[in-house]
Amino acid sequence: MRRVVVTEYLSLDGIFEEPGQWSFPFWSEEGSRFKYDELFASDAQLLGRLTYEGFAKAWPAMRDDAGFANRMNGMRKYVVSTTLENPEWNNTTVIKGNVAEEVSKLKQESGQDILVAGSGKLVHTLTEHGLVDEYRFMVHPIVLGSGKRLFAERNVFKLVDTKRFSSGVVVLTYEPASKDGEG
Repeated sequence: MRRVVVTEYLSLDGIFEEPGQWSFPFWSEEGSRFKYDELFASDAQLLGRLTYEGFAKAWPAMRDDAGFANRMNGMRKYVVSTTLENPEWNNTTVIKGNVAEEVSKLKQESGQDILVAGSGKLVHTLTEHGLVDEYRFMVHPIVLGSGKRLFAERNVFKLVDTKRFSSGVVVLTYEPASKDGEG
């Protein structure tokens, strides 16, 4: 059975919006290695339409010696959208129907992790339906003061791992807590 893994860049005040505008000063070789290992432990991406459109605009033109871009471009992409008609990024399937049901089916298939990045509304839906197996928050040492928060309501998680990078970024890995809030 596959796992759904949510991976997000967050500020100290919980903002995940437009990390390309604030995360680069904290990029490091350690962070790069973490993202590389995370991507290569996955064989599919599950994205909301807005995140998908941003990725689909940027990634097809990217190249690198490590193979990260080839992996991003070659892996399966599932985009949740009621409006996207003709996805142009290769290996893309549009999920228009019951998201929880379709993601449950994907989890039953054999394969590696299914990675969810950005896609705030989708993360809420997946969390609400108990479909996320792991959350990886790359918390950056910056307070933005305003912007979209990943979570707008109470959620309880169980901490399962931490990693600290020399740039000040901390990766907090969580699993969903039990229904009563206990780990």
